[in-house]
Amino acid sequence: MRMDAGMKPLNEDTLLSRITTNPDIFGGKPIIRGRRLAVEHVLGMLAAGDSPEIILEGYAWLEPEDIQACLVYARRIIARERIEPLRMIS
Repeated sequence: MRMDAGMKPLNEDTLLSRITTNPDIFGGKPIIRGRRLAVEHVLGMLAAGDSPEIILEGYAWLEPEDIQACLVYARRIIARERIEPLRMIS
């Protein structure tokens, strides 16, 4: 995802404002700007190897910043995750 010349990068909080929830859409899962496109769907497309350009072609209303917001959202969720080793007591 490239930025055009002269475009300023958005800060994370501005990007995250693009991620919303609505209990009537996908049971309240995170979606993009109130639309019927879940963050997990965009992340799944990226994980499957789709380029941001291909994703943008498939959703005329989607903007590059929306894809960036999905990545920021995922990073923030993972940043809070902690895995504790399981100790077996004999």
